[in-house]
Amino acid sequence: MTDQTFRFAVTNLSCAGCAGRAERALADTPGVRQASVNIANKMAQVTGTADSANLRDALARAGYPAAESVHRLSITGMSCASCTGRVERALQEVPGVLSAHVNLATETAEVRVLDGAVDVGELAKTVTETGYPATPMGEDTPVEPASETAPLKRDTLIAGALTLPVFITEMGGHIFPPLHHAIMDSIGIQTFWVLQFLLITLVLAWPGRRFFRIGLPLLVKGSPDMNSLVALGTLAAWGYSTIATFAPGLLPEGTRAVYFEAAGVIVTLILAGRWMEARAKGRTGAAIKRLIGLRPDRVRVERDGVFTEIPLSEVETGDIVEARPGARIAVDGVVLTGQSFVDEAMITGEPAPVAKSEGSEVTGGTINGQSPLTYRATAVGSDTVLARIIDMVQTAQGAKLPIQALADKVVRVFVPVVLAIAAVTVAVWLAVGPDPALSHALVAGVAVLIIACPCAMGLATPTSIMVGTGRAAEMGVLFRKGDALQRLDSAAVIAFDKTGTLTEGRPSLVDQFTAGGIGPEDALRLTAAVEQSSDHPIAQAIMVANTAPLPAPESSETIPGYGLRANVDGKTLLVGSPRLLTEHGVDATPIQNAIDRFSDKGHSLVCLSIDGEAAAVFAVADQIKPGAKAAVDALHEQGLKVAMVSGDSPAAAHAIAGRLGIDHVTAGVLPDGKVDAVKALRDAFGPVAFVGDGINDAPALAEAEIGLAIGTGTDVAIEAADIVLSSGRVAGVVNAVEISNRTMRNIRQNLFWAFAYNTALIPVAAGVLSPAFGVQLSPMLGAGAMALSSVFVLSNALRLRRVAPAQADAPEPAFREAHA
Repeated sequence: MTDQTFRFAVTNLSCAGCAGRAERALADTPGVRQASVNIANKMAQVTGTADSANLRDALARAGYPAAESVHRLSITGMSCASCTGRVERALQEVPGVLSAHVNLATETAEVRVLDGAVDVGELAKTVTETGYPATPMGEDTPVEPASETAPLKRDTLIAGALTLPVFITEMGGHIFPPLHHAIMDSIGIQTFWVLQFLLITLVLAWPGRRFFRIGLPLLVKGSPDMNSLVALGTLAAWGYSTIATFAPGLLPEGTRAVYFEAAGVIVTLILAGRWMEARAKGRTGAAIKRLIGLRPDRVRVERDGVFTEIPLSEVETGDIVEARPGARIAVDGVVLTGQSFVDEAMITGEPAPVAKSEGSEVTGGTINGQSPLTYRATAVGSDTVLARIIDMVQTAQGAKLPIQALADKVVRVFVPVVLAIAAVTVAVWLAVGPDPALSHALVAGVAVLIIACPCAMGLATPTSIMVGTGRAAEMGVLFRKGDALQRLDSAAVIAFDKTGTLTEGRPSLVDQFTAGGIGPEDALRLTAAVEQSSDHPIAQAIMVANTAPLPAPESSETIPGYGLRANVDGKTLLVGSPRLLTEHGVDATPIQNAIDRFSDKGHSLVCLSIDGEAAAVFAVADQIKPGAKAAVDALHEQGLKVAMVSGDSPAAAHAIAGRLGIDHVTAGVLPDGKVDAVKALRDAFGPVAFVGDGINDAPALAEAEIGLAIGTGTDVAIEAADIVLSSGRVAGVVNAVEISNRTMRNIRQNLFWAFAYNTALIPVAAGVLSPAFGVQLSPMLGAGAMALSSVFVLSNALRLRRVAPAQADAPEPAFREAHA
């Protein structure tokens, strides 16, 4: 059984410690080769052969159950229990499926899956391929886990409403003594405390119950998380206050005080912080939502000679689909009838609409222009270009960067260490603290527990990755692997393949010289007349350049290795290399200076002689792509070396490199030689990023520290690369480097502030400043600071959404909503 990778949602995750424990639980499951858990989108990604139910059970034992969902299918063609058994087995073999039950009487299937691992369309396709046509019942399940924003908002408002009277009366009494005296004179201290007890107990039991439901069982299991810290801190404050209210004799003399307001404010502030986190995290996945939104819900497909609207999930390969003016192309296909312009900016990043006619390929998610098209579906579901792009982005967003390893190591031991620090803090205050020592110890211990929650550490890396890779996708840069972000940031040299990457990949006429009184147009017309029977790329370049009607040759003869001889308009013509003229005794002196000049530039030459006289020489070359020079200059400005590796002749390669300002050239190499060239560049300069587009570039793309494939290139090159530049523009390389640099800088900022926050404030919470300055941090302030630290990290990551393309001529943005 081969390894398979799939993603699914995990619940109860609230900090990096949770993600680490869930990740280790998955990694320890038999059959798992690699596992990662992303705290930002609360998704797990698993590679291996492990059974889905075993993964679910492992997470349940760890205290972080996998989210589950149920899909239903309508199935035809079943006639006995053997049929249902076959369908059930087929479904159970799909990664992410937990159980499948097929009902023969109702001809339906109910499939329970790990949420986000598999959609209903894939399940229907699996059953259909087994031999029993299946269609989804109901709507597709979203890829993303359900948003927590609404329930968190509700709980925050409830907690705030219940806590506010306690906070105002208790803290207001300290700030404004007449308020305290009024309360004492009216209801008395005992009634006042009982009312606080009732309100705050309701806070803990209602909106705050989530902390106890998750945190306390994990504490009992010996694997406490952030919820455990909050639960311990609030329970300590509430428990001490409850004893002081109802059993004051159990406390030492002079220590009777209540901290109900601290427990209530802590819960309210942390819930508010999580609410803000949820809102911010919702924005981090905006790029994926926009990509998913490119899929139309319903499609017009030909059925029995009539176009009928059906759900997108029911479209099959080979269906004939209609795209009305202004409508989205539903799936990938080939145009059968119609002529139109299609806006492909959301896929390729190219702003100009592309002409489409019979035989043209169209891509799902793009927008048809003002004329109708019909096309035959060639790829549907997960096989479409858009689905593969979504999968690339989701895979990258779920990846774990090497830089995160340090944070993971810290978080793994962080909560136990915090518990130990809190215990030591309480012990020290009890031993040497001023009276009332017990009250001071309680405040310090609770403050340590609350302020030390490692939320910001866990969010620091994944949120930046999500926003950075999403923004990159909008610019036409697709990170197939998340760790490519970090590896590209460390690259010292960018090496380009020449043909098809820096150049157009096809020769064109770039210069010409005529002699003997013949005009340039006539010379080109006669040369094209001789070349019209040839399919050589250089001959095609001559043909494309000519716009005049072509006479038919009266006779034509190929001279292998040299060129052609033909009679046209009563003239004897030779067309080919300079050697052809020499071999036939033609004096090339009239055009020799042009031959030398064009040769020095690395151009391919086509010479023309008429009736034994040298008449013209044409220079043919692979043109440099628009924006290539600007891209090389931009890379130089970023402090990078730029190299070119090519199979072309040294003269041609150096000519291109000179025009582009490239630092290092390796020319005349075979495909395996490109691998050696990458190794040599690494030895000379450091980590190498290689940019290519062809099959012959795949070994070099795999050898380099980071491989970037031009999206217009071959599938082999794209599969070998870490990053795909969907637009095919060289500017994409500059944008990839820019987004990598900006994202890594953002991650380092987040990690610094997350670590600095905990490093600086835990000692303050423990009370180290109290002896010298009389400063002791309130648990309420600690809760506010903890919540704000997470919001700061998220807000900093969201700044990446505003990263602009590094080159002014780069398309902006890809995956945008067009005029439809």
